[in-house]
Amino acid sequence: MQVRATAKYIRMSPRKTRLVVDLVRGLSIADARAQLQFSKKAAAKPVLKVLNSAVANAENNHSQDTSAFFVTTAFVDEGPTIKRYRPRAHGRSAPIRKRMSHITIVVGPKDEPASEPKKEEKKPEAKKAAKPAVKKAKAPAAKKTAKKPAAKKAAPKSKKSE
Repeated sequence: MQVRATAKYIRMSPRKTRLVVDLVRGLSIADARAQLQFSKKAAAKPVLKVLNSAVANAENNHSQDTSAFFVTTAFVDEGPTIKRYRPRAHGRSAPIRKRMSHITIVVGPKDEPASEPKKEEKKPEAKKAAKPAVKKAKAPAAKKTAKKPAAKKAAPKSKKSE
């Protein structure tokens, strides 16, 4: 059984947080914890908290043995953005976007696939009718006589005296 944990409104950029989440995706719980504990990235701390929360949810809420669990799915979504403005030269202002992240981690046994909806495969249909092997040549298009645009009246040129 797969168990998930989510942390919302984490005040870190999703782009920076995804770098850390990519490190632990597919690892065992022990390896993922070790990777996050010794990572120098600031986003490692909230990702570790979410991982620990997912493991605690499995143990306490679902009575699972988490010794053989892996990080089956881990992703970061973008949360709302706080917008601020910074004064710049010549009376202008520059926007500052303070981004937030929603971190989700799903843990479960290795052999169990992630709970994602399966896409139905389309089977190739039988050919309706055999197409002729040789295509008929199209008749050349009739030449169209394009109308020339009306000549613009040219301004009289002034003659210079020599």
